[in-house]
Amino acid sequence: MKFFIYGGSGLVSSKLIEILLSKGHSVIAGSRNPSEQKQEKNLEWVKVEAYEPKEGLNALEKVDAAFLLSPPGYTAQYDILYPLVAKAKELNLKKVVLMTAMGVEFAPPEAPFRKLELALIDSGLHYAILRPNWFMQNFNSFWIEGILKDQNIYFPGGDAVASFIDSRDISATIAEVLTTDRFNNKEFNLTGSEAISHDQVAKLMTDVLGKKINYVDVDPNDFLKSLLSAGLPEDYSNFLLYIAGALREGHASAINENVKKITGKDPILFKNYVKDHKETWIM
Repeated sequence: MKFFIYGGSGLVSSKLIEILLSKGHSVIAGSRNPSEQKQEKNLEWVKVEAYEPKEGLNALEKVDAAFLLSPPGYTAQYDILYPLVAKAKELNLKKVVLMTAMGVEFAPPEAPFRKLELALIDSGLHYAILRPNWFMQNFNSFWIEGILKDQNIYFPGGDAVASFIDSRDISATIAEVLTTDRFNNKEFNLTGSEAISHDQVAKLMTDVLGKKINYVDVDPNDFLKSLLSAGLPEDYSNFLLYIAGALREGHASAINENVKKITGKDPILFKNYVKDHKETWIM
């Protein structure tokens, strides 16, 4: 089959592309900087910016199915992605898989992500919606500066637990849903197999890295200030603060077996994630 993959150079989509190519499929991948991406057989890059989907719309005419996710840094998910859903409907693609976030199903219908989900559900297309929990990879990307500088994880999570999920499990799940019909017209929350607190995260990192890592439960307002000082847009920073608050209140603690149900494999444990990314935190 041939697939259009949105955000092809991102964490989830890049691994997804790798899986699809290894299975003999072809991919057209959208990227803000297509000329800078690795060129491979059966992989074509097209320029797709958040509010400039023209080449992505054209690419949909050449594929069987599509995977969509919101580009990081934006909260207007409906405005950005609905043109692609509408085009897919016009072309009657075989399937559209959409990744949102755990908890979106409880959002009001006018909330951008939920509005997008409902538009896809009502499109008449075969679809699947995947809602992952917090990524393990946040600790070697978004929160890495404090770990490298002070050996501290700065986050307003309190003592709540979360069923963090490895992005590699998300990509593997998407690949399975995209390439089979077993999960058409279904919605899945995706979690890891254990729910742990940020204190436990720090202990696991300490054990693997051989250096003391601490968790600092920062004031939410200080967390917001750090996001803004890092250059994130105000609306996106407020969105991250909101979902951090949901984690703090215990809404990220649920565990399910959907990754294993779909892929046939147990989710990656947090300890193994740390082992696999150990060099990230060693300086």
